[in-house]
Amino acid sequence: MDARSTAATVWRNLWNWRSLRWQIAALVVTASCAVALAVGLLVHNATVDRHQREGAARAVEELASSVAAHRASGGTPPEGTVTDPAEMPPELLDRMRGSDDPVVWYDTADRNGPWMWAARPVDGEALAVAVHMGSERMNLAALDRTMAKVSAATLLVVVPLSLVVTALLNRRLRRVARTARRIAHGDLDARTGTGTGRGDEITEIAGAVDSMAHSLQSRLRTEQRFTADVAHELRTPLMGLVTSAELLPEGRATDLVRDRVGVLRALVEDLLEISRLDAGAEAADARPVPVGGVVADAVARTGQPARTVVVDDRVLMTDPRRLDRIIANLVHNAHRHGRAPVEVRVDGRTVVVRDRGPGFPEELLAEGPQRFRTGAPERGHGHGLGLTIALGHAGVIGAALDLANADAAEGGGAVATVTLPGEGPGGDGVPE
Repeated sequence: MDARSTAATVWRNLWNWRSLRWQIAALVVTASCAVALAVGLLVHNATVDRHQREGAARAVEELASSVAAHRASGGTPPEGTVTDPAEMPPELLDRMRGSDDPVVWYDTADRNGPWMWAARPVDGEALAVAVHMGSERMNLAALDRTMAKVSAATLLVVVPLSLVVTALLNRRLRRVARTARRIAHGDLDARTGTGTGRGDEITEIAGAVDSMAHSLQSRLRTEQRFTADVAHELRTPLMGLVTSAELLPEGRATDLVRDRVGVLRALVEDLLEISRLDAGAEAADARPVPVGGVVADAVARTGQPARTVVVDDRVLMTDPRRLDRIIANLVHNAHRHGRAPVEVRVDGRTVVVRDRGPGFPEELLAEGPQRFRTGAPERGHGHGLGLTIALGHAGVIGAALDLANADAAEGGGAVATVTLPGEGPGGDGVPE
């Protein structure tokens, strides 16, 4: 993956709104806003209640002073005392009816308010005083603004911190996901490297992935050793059978024996080749070669009828022996399991082998080539090793082998596509 693709992937992951990073960030923002709103409402209501209690106490105190002055002056109310019921709030008059004790009312209807009223009946008339609560309202507004600013500042700190924390969690989860994908693609040496030390759920997942990879690796190595041992053990008696078959007198029975011995010899050689590929003991001997010429020679050496079409005969860095082996196996597979005509098409880095048979079975397309499994019965007989060997050699030279079926409208058939690495003769790795 080049730097541009890596940067695009990082950018896409960063701004993926469905990712865990943004879900946790949204949850943190929502929780922080809910807490800030709840605390703000509690503080606001408590402050309003305290201001009203203090205002009521001041109003009642001023009312008591006014009543004392009214009585001391022989019925003349002091300045600031309201005696006209029309100037009093209706709610205050309603509370005062039938009560000789002071009553209070917080009036916000007056445009010059708010006011805290206190009133009581004195000698048959109503006396009331009003305490202006404007400073308390301004203090409350200032408190609300301060709480809003503090909440916003807190969010500016909490949200980036939550993103940082979730980024660390995402990084660990993505490392586990990358390791799982590498294991799925056959790299059983891949490990997460985060399976110990923290004890959280991600550590448990990482440990489970590492344990799974170790178990798969152990089983695969056991299978590889078994295959290699069987192939090597069969090779010695097989050589004896080959020699003995050559010494038999000519005849129909001898031809049958030699044919079966040849099949057995090819099977053992294939098993040995697979064991080497599985063990990773093979290395590519890359050199600049004309792809069209190598493919044409490989098809000719198979001895099978196939039409070779070279659209773009490009010179690429690859291993000609392994490319020859890949094409030969695909052509043999097309004749063994498909139907003629078989066509091999070379177009630059792409080599396509197609037959006109029933096509690859769905199980093979879904799971890939499996040794000793040929798929559907209509695909013919065999040991199922040809595609496995071709896939192994493709991996050695860095090529991709894709299997598909052609559309019925185009005549159907199995289509095997080999895509070679895009390196020129200089071997600089720059795509063609």
